[in-house]
Parts: sequence; structure tokens; C-alpha cells
Amino acid sequence: MNIDLNDLDVWQQGVPHEQFKWLRENDPVYFQSQPDGPGYWCLTKHEDIVKASKNFHGFSSAKGMHITDPINGAELMLINMDPPGHTRLRNLVSKGFHPRMITALEDKIREVVTEILDTVGPKGECDFVTDIAAELPLIVICELAGVPPEDRHKIFSWSNTLIGTGNDPEYSPGMEAAQNTFVEMNNYANLLAEFRRHEPREDLVSAIANAEIDGDRLGDLEISVFFVVLMIAGNETTRNLIAGGMRALCEHTDQAERLKGDPELFKPMVEEMLRYVSPVNYFRRTATEDFEMRGKQVKAGEKVVMWYTSGNRDEEVFENSMTFDVGRRVNPHVAFGGGGPHFCLGFSLAQLEIKVMFEELFRRLPDVKISGPVQRLRSNFINGTRHMPVGFTPEPVRV
Repeated sequence: MNIDLNDLDVWQQGVPHEQFKWLRENDPVYFQSQPDGPGYWCLTKHEDIVKASKNFHGFSSAKGMHITDPINGAELMLINMDPPGHTRLRNLVSKGFHPRMITALEDKIREVVTEILDTVGPKGECDFVTDIAAELPLIVICELAGVPPEDRHKIFSWSNTLIGTGNDPEYSPGMEAAQNTFVEMNNYANLLAEFRRHEPREDLVSAIANAEIDGDRLGDLEISVFFVVLMIAGNETTRNLIAGGMRALCEHTDQAERLKGDPELFKPMVEEMLRYVSPVNYFRRTATEDFEMRGKQVKAGEKVVMWYTSGNRDEEVFENSMTFDVGRRVNPHVAFGGGGPHFCLGFSLAQLEIKVMFEELFRRLPDVKISGPVQRLRSNFINGTRHMPVGFTPEPVRV
């Protein structure tokens, strides 16, 4: 089989699951060459992804999370750090993600979903991505962070530009634009943090701007770079999971009917959507020493890419792995990472947003159907959807 995981035209059509299936069966630690780079090792088995995720000594995050090297300043992102620096920063910001704080957001999340559906419900049609899927995580993460409502769509535009990184012309015009956006977003974060130092509120920027453990506080650059990661991770991934999950339900109407008949399935549905969609296709690590893996000789300094989208379809771990099953009970997916120090801080928030969104969608717009061509993001990093037109029975205007 011709394997080329660099071909973004292929990814824009859909995740190349057949290529990954072949790799899992025939060459699970595969070296992918690049026309303009040194190439990289591909981990495609669930077991190997979990092992690499937990072994930060052998698989470093410090050289960047993308196949390409990071833009200037990104090395200070939490996601691009190893312990002990990563541990220090994570400890200082983690109080904002305490499960008790996230649980307290459920009423607010349901209120936001209600407002979104009140707007689109009477129309009988919409772009599911921009009108529904994008709105919820954007509003919630901005509310959690303390971003004023009038700045929300500035955050939306900035995060799209950074995710596009020159590969998708609708989102990003090029790497120079991404670098400029990164600087602009950092400046905004510093300004907001300065306000919150003098007038703290019950929000995450106030928490991290004033956080202190044994006299240790975050510097301005640490706060601003964390803000960038927070906005992208809290906005882009949940948006694409909700859009991808809706598409899966539209394409598997039998699973939608199961949900209508048994509300208890909404909880396992969330985990199955995370597995089946895998909104983040991969994260990269860099080998810190020479080692052998499944007969392959990996050298220190070489790039190693953990393909979550492949690990989540591993036939040795998931029964009927290519099947979308909202009642799947054994589901050790790696959509939030394979464990270890970089396991997603916002996992409980994402789970709650997804569950509430689909509970309300099924209650109010139970017959949503795709009504036109779906446009995917041109990226092998984010499994994203740019546009997805849908139709449904219009709701009466709510007063």
C-alpha cells in the first residue's frame, strides 16, 4: 500500500483509516519520509502510544508537539514542556480545572446550549459547525477564562489562524500570519492578566495571574502562552468533536435511534464519539536516546509521532473497532492523550459540554440531517470540519 501521511489533500477528504489499518497490521512503527524535512517515526498501535505518553524521559515534548517545529515562543507552552518545568506550571494552573469547578458549570453550559438552539431552531437549517458546534466551546472557554463577550469572536479568529498554520487557506493565510497572531494573542493575554491582578474575579485568568505555591508565581510570558493553549484547546478540539460526532450520528441513524430510546446511553456516547472522531489526530515527541521498538532502531533526536486516530481504532483493543457504537462499554480511548503528564487538563469540561449539547439537541431537534457537502479542514493534526449544512424540523419561536 502507498503510505503518505503528509498528503493534506487526502486528509481533507477524510482520515486515511485504510493506511493506518495496514500499518497496524504490517508496520506499526513506520518511518514516514518528508520531501522537506527529516521524516518521523509513526506509532500506530494503542499499546505503543500509551507507553510513549507515559515515558517523558525517553519521549520529550520540549521540541514541539507538531511534526513541523514550533513557531517562536511556543516552546514555553505547557504542552511543549517536560517535567519538572511542566509539573510546576501544571500545578499552578490546575486549580482552575478542579472537577468541582467544572461540575458547577453544567447549568451554565445548558443555558448556553439553550440560547444557541433558540437562535437556530426556528430556521429549520444552519451550518452546524459555525452556528452550533463552534458557539458552545467558544462561549464556555471564554466565560471560564474571563474573556469579555465582545472579544469572543476575536478569540475564534485567532485560534483558527493558529490551527490552520498555513495549511488551510480559509483559516490561515500562512506561517507569518500565524506568528503575528501568536504575538497578538500573547499581548491580549498580558493585558487581561494585568486587569485581573488588580480586579480579580471568579475566572481562570484571575486564578493563574494570582496563583502562588510556596512563593512561586507565573511570569507574564508563562501566563500569556498558557492562555493561548487554553483558548485553542478549549475551543478547537471540542468544536470539532461535536461536529464530527453529529456527522457520525447522521451517518449511523441506528445509533441515533438507540439514543432516543435510552437516555442512559448519552454518557458512553460521549466516550465513543471521542474514540471514533479523535479530534486531535496526533501529538509529536522527540526521542532523547537510541532505542529499539518493534524491531525498529530509533535514534536520539528523531521525531516520533503518536497517531491517536490510529490507536483509537486498534483491533487488539477495541472490538469491532471501525464500528460506531454509542453503547460501547469498554473504551480506553486515547483522545485525551495516552496518560502520563500531558493527559488533557480540560477532559472533564469537554465531556460535560459534549453530553449537554447532544442531550439538548436530541430533545429539541431530533431529526437533524446533513443537507449538503461537508467541508473538512485541510490538516493532518486536527480532525476538523469547517462547514456542515444541516436541516431539521423548525421549532416555533420561543418567547
